Amino acid sequence: MLDGAPVASTIPSSQLHRVFREADDRERVSGVPVTKLHVGEPYFTPPPEVAQALAQAVTTGRTEYTAVEGLLELRERLVRKLADENGVDTDVSRLFVTPGSCQGLAALMQAVAEPGAEILLPELHWPIHLQQALLAGLRPVFYPLGRDYRTDPESVLAAATANTRVLLINSPANPTGAVLDTPTLRALIDMARARGWQIISDEAYEHFVFDGEHVSTASLERDVPVPERIVHSSYSFSKSLAMTGYRLGYLSTATDRTAQAVRIVQEANLIAMSTPVQYAGLEALRLGHVVRQNHTMVRTNRDDVLPAVHDAGLLPELPAGGWYAVLDIAPTGLSAEEFAAGLLKTRNVAVVPGTGFALMPRLDARGRVTSAEPAPWSRHLIRIAMCVAPQVLRDGVRELLEFARDRRGAA
Repeated sequence: MLDGAPVASTIPSSQLHRVFREADDRERVSGVPVTKLHVGEPYFTPPPEVAQALAQAVTTGRTEYTAVEGLLELRERLVRKLADENGVDTDVSRLFVTPGSCQGLAALMQAVAEPGAEILLPELHWPIHLQQALLAGLRPVFYPLGRDYRTDPESVLAAATANTRVLLINSPANPTGAVLDTPTLRALIDMARARGWQIISDEAYEHFVFDGEHVSTASLERDVPVPERIVHSSYSFSKSLAMTGYRLGYLSTATDRTAQAVRIVQEANLIAMSTPVQYAGLEALRLGHVVRQNHTMVRTNRDDVLPAVHDAGLLPELPAGGWYAVLDIAPTGLSAEEFAAGLLKTRNVAVVPGTGFALMPRLDARGRVTSAEPAPWSRHLIRIAMCVAPQVLRDGVRELLEFARDRRGAA
């Protein structure tokens, strides 16, 4: 019953968290280690200099409030990083340090939301993006992806309605690893500008592009006057420097108007970021060589292990970027849920059913979710993480392929 139910209580929980709990429960009950391919936790760790910077901030008393936007020294350094590495022209007045890119994305959505507005999301999406949109009061509309999971501007346009106000872009993408090139991004920006849309660009995996190069969406409008810009960008320390538990990210807003809206959202939600964590981030920005090493480790995992999955007919092509691969296990005759449950039960390998990345919620007039069924085409997809330790990935993929072969033989 929805009578009197708040919107948040109707939003489905992420399947990622369900699988996480199931894997932990199995490990605890059975006493047998689970090969964890379900979660994006890297096997490399933050550099020791990062921990030392955090500890030094604590022991020397640098624990006072900072401005709601974040530590000025860190924001100044991030402005230079965006200019030098991303080609993005911004200013400290439009730059916000956030407790992870996840919270930053949520703040952005709250800042640009308006009553009845729709946000365009890819049909295969990170489930947290959907939760963030619903909590912000945005009504999700989904655009189809091509066979290679890349965004086709014409498909985006066909999905749009008169109520579209926001387009979310995620490149490299979670869960697919798809990377968008400059012509595609230009077409999307031109389309959005002509129709009065805002763009939110999630670039958490910016340093993990293996085929081609990463193009920051906002870099393509650096010659546009600031008041006319439409691309808001989100970045993370969690991936590039493995600082997942530090909870540190940052936003670059397109305009002063949006920056003021984000400022109000953050005043209400945060008061201020953790000060010692910001000093850790300042030190992390000096360690570009570690970022390059981490890129190489994930790329090596992809190139050494995933070709066997491709050869088995479960992966159309190697992911161009990111930390994940989406497999199609239709040849086994099992649904994604059946495959994931069987793999965990018989092989102690945890993966995530793709249905959790393809929920298509229906909403009532008040924005409450009345149903949330996965898209039918997702019922044979699973996601695996390739950022885990090389031997873990090799062992997990070997077990996965043997399980798939057994099921094919039984089908």
